Amino acid sequence: MTGMSQELPRTADDLLAAMLPPWPRRDVVLSNGTFSVREAPPLDPSTAEPALFVHGLGGSATNWTDLMALLRDRLDGVAVELPGFGWSPPPRDGDWTPKRSAESLAELIEVRFEGRPVHLFGNSMGGAVAVQLAARRPDLVRTLTLISPALPKTGVRRSNAHLPVIAVPGIGTRLMNRYLQLEPHRRARATVDVCFADPSSVPETRMLEAVAEVKRRDQLPYVADAFLQSLRGLLATYLDRSPEKPWKLAETITCPTLLVYGRRDKLVDPIHAHTKAFPDVRVVVLPHAGHVSQIEQPVLVMEAFRHLL
Repeated sequence: MTGMSQELPRTADDLLAAMLPPWPRRDVVLSNGTFSVREAPPLDPSTAEPALFVHGLGGSATNWTDLMALLRDRLDGVAVELPGFGWSPPPRDGDWTPKRSAESLAELIEVRFEGRPVHLFGNSMGGAVAVQLAARRPDLVRTLTLISPALPKTGVRRSNAHLPVIAVPGIGTRLMNRYLQLEPHRRARATVDVCFADPSSVPETRMLEAVAEVKRRDQLPYVADAFLQSLRGLLATYLDRSPEKPWKLAETITCPTLLVYGRRDKLVDPIHAHTKAFPDVRVVVLPHAGHVSQIEQPVLVMEAFRHLL
C-alpha cells in the first residue's frame, strides 16, 4: 500500500487532515461478469476479520473510503461496485435485481475470503442487497450493518417521490437522458444535496472526486440503463407479496444486526423502519446525518459498529 498511511484515524479531524484518496482498485472475474473492488489493507492481516461493503443506487466503492480507513485495525475491508456502477460493467445475464446481486456477492466472498463469513455493510440499495445475502447465505455473514437501507414501507417523501416515476418504461428513459445533459458538477452537487444533511460539510477534495467520477461515467454507454434497471429491480421488491419479500427475509436473519439511520435523511425516514423484523437488532439514529451516514458521519458509524462487536 504505497503512499497510504499506516496510522489509524480516530476522529473527524483526523480524517479531514488525512483526506485519503480512494483505496486501490482491482477487478475480480465472477460467473456473472467482472466486479470492481477497492481494498483497504488491514493493519494486522493475521488478526483482521473479513468485511464487505456495498454501496447504494448510483454510488460506488468510494462511498466507503473513510469508514474503511477507520476500521483497518479490525477489518480486512473490501468495497464492491455493483453491476453497472463504478468500474463494474453490466451483469452478464442482464439480471439487475437485489437477489441476483446478492448471489454474485456470495461468490465474491467465496473467492476473495475463501468462504469465511464477513462483516457485511450495506447502504441504501446496498442494504437491500445485503438483506438478501444475509438471509439466503447465513453461513457467509457474521454481522450485518445496514445504513439507511432501501427496504419496503419506508414511505414516500417529497425528495424521493420521483423515483417510481423514473422507473416507468419510456418516461424514465426520457427523464434520465434529460438529466444526463446537465453539467457534471450540477449532477454531483444535486446528489450531495439530497443525500447529505449538511451539503456544505463535504470537503472540496471529495467534491472534486465526485465530479471526476460523473465525467468518467459519462463516457460509458450503459449509465442510464444501469440506473433504471437497478431501480426497477429494487422497486419490484417493494411490491413483492411472496414469502421471500424483504421483511420476511429479514425475519430469518439471525446474525447480530445494526441499523443506522440519519434523522435528516431526505430519502428514508427512520420512523418507518420495521426494526422488529430483525431477530437480533440494535438501532442508532444520528441526529445530524442524512442518507449516507458512512460518508457524512463516519466516526459515529465506526463507533456504533465497534459497539456491535
